[in-house]
Amino acid sequence: MHRMAALRSRSRALILASTTLLGLAACAPTSTTSAPGAAQPVSATLPPDAVVGAGDPTRAAILNTAYAFASPANLTGRPADAAQAVANYEYLTVEIPNGPRWREFPQTIPQQLAAGRGELRNAVGIAPNAPPQAVIDSLYAASRAIRAGDRTAAERILSGPIFPTGGTATLQRLASLPPVPLANIATSNTQAALTQMDRQGRDQDGPGGGGRL
Repeated sequence: MHRMAALRSRSRALILASTTLLGLAACAPTSTTSAPGAAQPVSATLPPDAVVGAGDPTRAAILNTAYAFASPANLTGRPADAAQAVANYEYLTVEIPNGPRWREFPQTIPQQLAAGRGELRNAVGIAPNAPPQAVIDSLYAASRAIRAGDRTAAERILSGPIFPTGGTATLQRLASLPPVPLANIATSNTQAALTQMDRQGRDQDGPGGGGRL
């Protein structure tokens, strides 16, 4: 009799323990490895002085870079212009793939721009993993300093992790860029795509756009 009572008591204890453990498990946070969310597109902007007046900064950047990188002679001895052109190119590598205004462009252009950016960064001495916006801001700031005749400030701006070769070397490279055929092809094709889009009447001004040049 005592043995039966002990067995019943033990069974009730096991059931109570199991119920308690299940309740705790249900209340505990679930530990799972969730798939990462969709990557947000990288964004970049040009400073207000990237274009004079009410011009469209993206259109201006397309035309500027197509001219600048068509031949090294276009930028030789002009580090301020070269800095601005490189900054404009950085901007286009972000804006063209992500901006809704440029969906009519051939799908090969973003790839060409990306390839040219690697070539251009290597030529100038820009860190491969530098954030585009930081590159843009630094190059425009250096361009302003050069135009103001403050070479010391320009060298200071063109130093640090973004420009591992240092300010002096970076300025020298900007003043004598070598041929950059990949950047030339990319910007030439981007300009051609813009011209084609204009001919077809598909250009729609987006937020921040200032109309056609």
